[in-house]
Amino acid sequence: MSTARTTLCLLCLISIISTIKSDDLQILLNLKTALQKSNTNVLDSWVSTNSICSFTGITCDSTGLVKEMELSNQKLTGVLPLDSICQLQSLEKLSFGFNFLYGTIMEDLNKCVKLQYLDLGNNLFTGSFPDISSLSELQHLYLNQSRFTDFPWKSLTNMTGLVSLSVGDNPFVRTPFPMEVVTLTKLNWLYMTNCSIEGTIPPGIGNLTELINLELSVNNLSGEIPAEIAKLEKLWQLELYKNNLSGKFPIGFGNLTNLENFDASTNYLRGDLSELRSLTNLVTLQLFENEFSGEIPVEFGEFKKLVNLSLYTNQLTGPLPQDIGSWSDFNFIDVSDNFLSGPIPPNMCKKRKMRGFLMLQNNFSGEIPVSYTDCPSLKRFRVKNNSLSGVVPAGIWGLPNVNIIDLTLNKFEGTITKDIGNAKALWQLFVGNNRLSGELPEEISNATALFDIELNDNQFSGNIPATIGESKQLSSLHLQNNKFSGSIPESLGSCEPLSDLNMAHNSLSGQIPSSLGSLPTLNYLDLSNNELSGQIPDSLSSLRLSLLDLSSNRLTGRIPLALSIEAYNGSFAGNPGLCSQSIRSFRKCSKDSGMSKDARTLIVCFVVGSVMLIICFGCFFYLKKREKDDHERSLKEESWDVKSFHVLTFTEDEILDSIKQENLIGKGGSGNVYKVGLSNGKELAVKHIFNTDFHGWKRARSSSPMLGKHGSKSWEFEAEVQTLSSIRHVNVVKLYCSITSEDSSLLVYEYMPNGSLWDKLHSSQKMELDWEARYEIAVGAAKGLEYLHHGCERPIIHRDVKSSNILLDEFLKPRIADFGLAKIVQSNTGKDSTQVIAGTHGYIAPEYGYTYKVNEKSDVYSFGVVLMELVTGKRPIEPMYGVKTDIVNWVCSMIKDKDSLFRILDSRIPDGFKENAVKMLRIAILCTASQPVVRPTMRSVVQMLEEAEPCKLVGIVISKDGPNKEIQVKDMIKFSPDQDQVF
Repeated sequence: MSTARTTLCLLCLISIISTIKSDDLQILLNLKTALQKSNTNVLDSWVSTNSICSFTGITCDSTGLVKEMELSNQKLTGVLPLDSICQLQSLEKLSFGFNFLYGTIMEDLNKCVKLQYLDLGNNLFTGSFPDISSLSELQHLYLNQSRFTDFPWKSLTNMTGLVSLSVGDNPFVRTPFPMEVVTLTKLNWLYMTNCSIEGTIPPGIGNLTELINLELSVNNLSGEIPAEIAKLEKLWQLELYKNNLSGKFPIGFGNLTNLENFDASTNYLRGDLSELRSLTNLVTLQLFENEFSGEIPVEFGEFKKLVNLSLYTNQLTGPLPQDIGSWSDFNFIDVSDNFLSGPIPPNMCKKRKMRGFLMLQNNFSGEIPVSYTDCPSLKRFRVKNNSLSGVVPAGIWGLPNVNIIDLTLNKFEGTITKDIGNAKALWQLFVGNNRLSGELPEEISNATALFDIELNDNQFSGNIPATIGESKQLSSLHLQNNKFSGSIPESLGSCEPLSDLNMAHNSLSGQIPSSLGSLPTLNYLDLSNNELSGQIPDSLSSLRLSLLDLSSNRLTGRIPLALSIEAYNGSFAGNPGLCSQSIRSFRKCSKDSGMSKDARTLIVCFVVGSVMLIICFGCFFYLKKREKDDHERSLKEESWDVKSFHVLTFTEDEILDSIKQENLIGKGGSGNVYKVGLSNGKELAVKHIFNTDFHGWKRARSSSPMLGKHGSKSWEFEAEVQTLSSIRHVNVVKLYCSITSEDSSLLVYEYMPNGSLWDKLHSSQKMELDWEARYEIAVGAAKGLEYLHHGCERPIIHRDVKSSNILLDEFLKPRIADFGLAKIVQSNTGKDSTQVIAGTHGYIAPEYGYTYKVNEKSDVYSFGVVLMELVTGKRPIEPMYGVKTDIVNWVCSMIKDKDSLFRILDSRIPDGFKENAVKMLRIAILCTASQPVVRPTMRSVVQMLEEAEPCKLVGIVISKDGPNKEIQVKDMIKFSPDQDQVF
């Protein structure tokens, strides 16, 4: 009887287990169905004919039930059916991190009561994370970067066994530091970076003595670092950066002797660094952008593991320990913006692994140690604005992997040696304001990656190398205030990216090369105070320059009519041989002014030829008529591809027939623009971009002389079509269609009868824009950029925001235009890295100079410059600003107190609107902050502009070179002489 009962019980147990296994199988198959849209084959093994224990990612317990589900980083997409998953009765581990899961997480998660490990991090969930108080056995919880909007901190009370808690990088609602966390005494890993925690770090943090990793960065924490943190002697990593922490390091902080990685940068910490002298295991130490003072402890020179030291933007004094970096594979040092002095430590690249050497804006003295010439790994060598002297070691010029050499504002002597030809990776060469001399070696043209050369304010002499134009990436060339002689190299005309050319105050002679007029992006040209002679090339008329200065030379002849405009007032002074028909300060040109004997001979020949032409005119007219009939037939046979993006009320023939000289209304680096009048009375603007170089008389060319032979612009055409074809916004110019053939590409836009904002503010067409119009233009343009950054499926970075690319309709409503440089942000990155500076001088964000990366905040900077133009009436680059200074620096330098804000406003703004103008100026200053993270988003800019009413006047202050903090709005304006950005 007993045996029978036992057998019966065993059979029941087997039956139950079989039923549970069957349930587990069905649950997994349901999960596979829910994730069937995933772009992965990881679930291919999940079929009913296989044992569930053989399913990929599944681990079973001894009874064959599902114990672990490890499916992280598998490209899974869909909504998790947790109500089903939590029916897996033996489930202890659930890991779906690093996928593309979305939707909300419901309370069903509470049914997974045996869970010890839960990872839903790095996904695309929405809504709040549910209360999980029932998961009392949980030991590891990973929810970082999962997009949850709130977290139930109180549910942690029951999780006394929690070892790892990672909930950072989520847009949680703001909350004080959750006290429930400091009761989790078994924690060894706590990641709460960027999750909207505010208030102070509680003393209870000292209870977490098992912690090896503590990360509380990018929050709103304030107050001092509690002394109790010294109890966490097992800490291997401590990250507190980008908060509002203040005060000194607490006494006993040096007890954290196991600390290897410490980052408390971008806070308000002060005092000296003496508490850190015992942290001998440090590998990385980052304390930049604080208020530390005193000397760097000499013990730092004995830290044998240290590879990364970032102490920039503090108030540190004294010398650097001379042995620093000489023990390990030292990689990076940045101690810029301090008051450090003494010699440069000689052995930081002893192991030949160093990549970054940044010591800008200190008081370092002595010479550059020769040891750094044997540092092939070095990418950035920057010692700008110190008191360094002596001859630069020859090998520095030729470092094979260096991207930046910046020796500006020192006392260096000697020459740039031929070694510069070995610097194949060199992007930027900054050596201005030194005592360097001698000739510039021809080998500089072998540094083919160079796009920014600044040799200004030295004693260089001799000829500029004729081969310098072989630097095909060259974007900026500053040679002003030297002793260069000879002619300007004709080869510069082949540097297509060149946008900024300054050769003022030298002894250059000969004629201005006409090839400069073919540079498509040239925006700044200063050749003043030289000995240049001959005529001003007519080719310069095709350039659209923010600044042109040819003053104080020996130029003769006629000033080209296209350059005789108010925007270039003063550009030709000091050339008594010049004449003009329209500039009153110059003598009027006689009929043959500027004509050489050869030119007069040519005119005589032309007259004789014209007489002969008249004789032949009858024959020509007959042939032309017959050719026209043939052409009309051939034009219809030409292959044109029309892609429409809106309903069209015109034909391609109407567009093609209008591409002719008399309809030309504008020129730019990306093509010519024509005005087209349709038969129905509607007006359009057509941009013509030439696809490829071609030869011969093609039908497209014969139909219009404007469709001629030019260099490739097809990449700009593709960029503009890709960007504009999907955009629908009232403040972005409307693209009706594209028309392409083998040789030419046309973009057909809505016509803007009032031209550009630049025209209205600065050119000969400028008009009195009242404040209401300026304000509406600012708001409308901001909304257009907001749409590009936030309203599209993927953000669009314009990359060339400027007043000439803001067009105005008949009612002065703005449209963002010219997307030839635009970049759609790819889904796997939030920024674009480039070695070619996209944009226009005066509008380009400063981060280009040291990161070569562009994102939406670069557009924000450029828009801030436009706001300054609207408020001041001045151009981004003006001679009055001084050398190497633009409107942003000028505005900041002019602000001393509230009265000074009013003095820099455009005098045409009525007194009754000056308070409004000041508010816009404050927004402009915020947009043009030197550090991108400080700048607002375009969404915030729109909000600030819309709320900019006199009764809501507020002030914000960013201290000079201050930390990258979230800006706090004050109730009143505060001014201080040591603040360079007040708004």
